Amino acid sequence: MLLQKLILYVGSIILLLVVLGHMGVDLTALLGAAGIAGIAFGFASQTSLSNIISGLFLISEKPFAVGDWIQVGEMDGYVLSIDLLSVKLRKHNNEYVRIPNETLLKSDVVNISRFPIRRYDFTVGVAYKENAERVHAVLMEVARSNRYTLHEPEPQIYLARFGNSAIEFILGVWHAREDWLRVRYTILEEIKARFDAEGIEIPFPHLSLYTGSATEPFPIRLVQD
Repeated sequence: MLLQKLILYVGSIILLLVVLGHMGVDLTALLGAAGIAGIAFGFASQTSLSNIISGLFLISEKPFAVGDWIQVGEMDGYVLSIDLLSVKLRKHNNEYVRIPNETLLKSDVVNISRFPIRRYDFTVGVAYKENAERVHAVLMEVARSNRYTLHEPEPQIYLARFGNSAIEFILGVWHAREDWLRVRYTILEEIKARFDAEGIEIPFPHLSLYTGSATEPFPIRLVQD
């Protein structure tokens, strides 16, 4: 797409010069004036030239193509077009985003849709009193029963770390690239419903207050009105 537009612009300029030559216009003075104007224009449009050159590098490297789903920093969306100065994206909420080519060349670009399948990792916290093997089994059943996840490669579950108020598991499920949002939200709903049914506690941070002693808790007395 970028090469097509570059050829169109250059070809239009050449065609214009040929037509003026056939009409008898003296191109010597015109080309001299155009050269001076081109130098001034070059100094005034360094950012635009940088974006054009960056676009050529993007074309040669091919990190993404029109129709791919990419992430740049905190922003992600589908590539609508790759132009001389910028790349146009459509976010999942239908917002239109323009990113200069130079910014893309300097940033970390993640091509989310490059491969036909991908893995989404969920962090799941449970109370310390829960049995780790039981939690592992319940998470595996949820992952395998979800209609959007793949059985091959199989889901992966790890006990990641001991947090301040929870044991944290990592649940990694594989899915088709177009089912990313469906997997993200349905798995969370199914985990919550299944933990409620199994009586597995999802903890929240607790805060204890003390008056200075290392063992005596802060006394609280309820007064009935």
